[in-house]
Amino acid sequence: MRPSEVLFDGQAPLALAVCDHYCGTEPRMRKALQLQKELGPCFDITFDCEDGAPVGQELAHAQLVCELLTSPENLYQQVGVRVHDPLSPFFDSDIDCIIQGAGQQLAYITIPKVSNAIQVSQLIQKINHKATQSGISKRLPIHVLIETNESLADVFAIAALPQVACLSFGLMDFVSGYYGAIPSSAMHIDQFSHPLTRRAMTEIAVACHTFGKTPAHNVCTETKDLLVVETDTLMAKNAFAYTRKWSIHPNQIPIIVNALGPTDSEIMQSIAILSQAITAQWGPIQHEGKLHDRASYRYYWTIAQKAYTLGKMRAQFDQLGWFRDS
Repeated sequence: MRPSEVLFDGQAPLALAVCDHYCGTEPRMRKALQLQKELGPCFDITFDCEDGAPVGQELAHAQLVCELLTSPENLYQQVGVRVHDPLSPFFDSDIDCIIQGAGQQLAYITIPKVSNAIQVSQLIQKINHKATQSGISKRLPIHVLIETNESLADVFAIAALPQVACLSFGLMDFVSGYYGAIPSSAMHIDQFSHPLTRRAMTEIAVACHTFGKTPAHNVCTETKDLLVVETDTLMAKNAFAYTRKWSIHPNQIPIIVNALGPTDSEIMQSIAILSQAITAQWGPIQHEGKLHDRASYRYYWTIAQKAYTLGKMRAQFDQLGWFRDS
């Protein structure tokens, strides 16, 4: 039996790309697609219809999104869209235009500024209804932005919704929502130390891991000092269990991918332990003086799965056949 069938009852946890690159103008969207062609499917792209859309040209922008989604430039079908917030008059027009025009090619829909799980559930029903009307049989994965105390209070219920695949922390809006009661430094250097932003990051990550969803860390506004980007990414990964992070500049993409991806030594260790486990028919083993069983096998399988998603040691994994149907 394949590892996923033994360790996860046939359904391994969803493995999204570790980097979510946001872009909202035509030149940047086209550049992102070109970068994805050059670097491979190691990162997702989110076309931004909310903050990225030129004011007064919202419909034209949504039509441009459809054009790019259905173009040959979208090689890997790993492009999603952030639509306007649910209270905006452009939310419905975004949904109608993009699902009808490019629903088959759409990887996911990101919904910003939600209030609670009931609202998210209603929005998902609206999206599903439009998809059915447009002849799209698949259920579009939904990514949700947690940006307020209201949505944070209901974060576990939001994460529990079956169609929700990812929760992202909207740090900037979250801090701004305190109207000066949290210092602006919490948007940047103090985000990991301020009690309220730490609490929000922790709650989102725990909710995601409880229900098998992906927690996505917020943007890093530093685009020149890449050490800051790497430090933020590693802190989000190692201290808060985030497995995905937003990018807002092409320079950030390789930094995030490398920081959130497993190292070569971690991959080789995972291959060695899992191979030995398969030989032992998933019974307990001893590797380099340490005991392992199915509890630790699940950990090493996730490392292997993430490596495969990033294209690391792909030839070795293909030879093993673990991801043949991936």
